[in-house]
Amino acid sequence: MSTPAAATASGRPAQLHVLGEQLPRMMRVIHALKAASAGDGRERAAFVLLFPLVRLGPLRQGALADLVHADPSTVSRHVTTLVEGGLVRRVPDERDGRASRLVVTDAGHAALASLRAEREALLDRVTADWDDAELTALTDLFGRLLDGLSAVLPSDAAPDALPTPRETR
Repeated sequence: MSTPAAATASGRPAQLHVLGEQLPRMMRVIHALKAASAGDGRERAAFVLLFPLVRLGPLRQGALADLVHADPSTVSRHVTTLVEGGLVRRVPDERDGRASRLVVTDAGHAALASLRAEREALLDRVTADWDDAELTALTDLFGRLLDGLSAVLPSDAAPDALPTPRETR
């Protein structure tokens, strides 16, 4: 459902205004979808850490916190949840035996696959009446938007270590 302003807006400034209104709405909708999901909210929040660990391989907890732009204490709590749930295990860091790196277990891979399937089923339901060209246009333009937003982050906050979906295809 588009906003009423989207129907009457014309020109770049008006479209930027509409987009500026849509982004916070999207964040609120995503937050509501997360809250409505089944299961323990703390566990589901921790699942987000599985994505970079699977994509990039074993990481130190501090590096993981940097990648997801989260407070180290929050990441520590989430990692504890993942370790206790058998989704992640700690292994010694080969470069520094005093440190450990986080490795996703088979159960973690299965949980992530389930989460992805759930997410994709929801997106399939929401876009069921879209044709392939519309879905392709959205994914391409949304990717460009995310790339652009990432590019303007301060260098210490930029998620440059995470490949974009276009890089992983």
